[in-house]
Amino acid sequence: MHPRLRRITADAQQVTQCFADHPYIDIVRSEGQPPEKYEVHYKVRSMVLDATGKPMPHIGFNAEIFLSLDYPRRPPFCRMLTPVFHPNIDAQKICIGDHWSAGQRLVDLIVRIGEMLCYQSYNTQSPLNAQAAAWSIEHGHELPLQRDDLVQNTI
Repeated sequence: MHPRLRRITADAQQVTQCFADHPYIDIVRSEGQPPEKYEVHYKVRSMVLDATGKPMPHIGFNAEIFLSLDYPRRPPFCRMLTPVFHPNIDAQKICIGDHWSAGQRLVDLIVRIGEMLCYQSYNTQSPLNAQAAAWSIEHGHELPLQRDDLVQNTI
């Protein structure tokens, strides 16, 4: 079996097992056999912009994770399917960090996105969304928005 195929097969098994009964993360759907694309629903508290452009709390976000042909050598492509207000997320992509390594597990990436959404993890030094970075600096004393441990069942 090709190493990439072996890897994405193992990823699929881990994702199914780890998020089957997770209180905050659901796998909505996956595409491919084995899956190369996942839609993930996060039941976490994050921020969105209201109709007037003011940040407000919201719960419930969907993200898409796509495993390219050069995965795991290259990081997955991640983007939000629902709006979110976060320094490291814009309409086209989620910045998952500059230090991807082929040994990182897909389940850990899925959890990391959830941690980002509830502001347990964010970087204001090189933001994709400067307005959200300024907001998070100003409201740092209120963060994270949710303190629950999202790593449950993923070890």
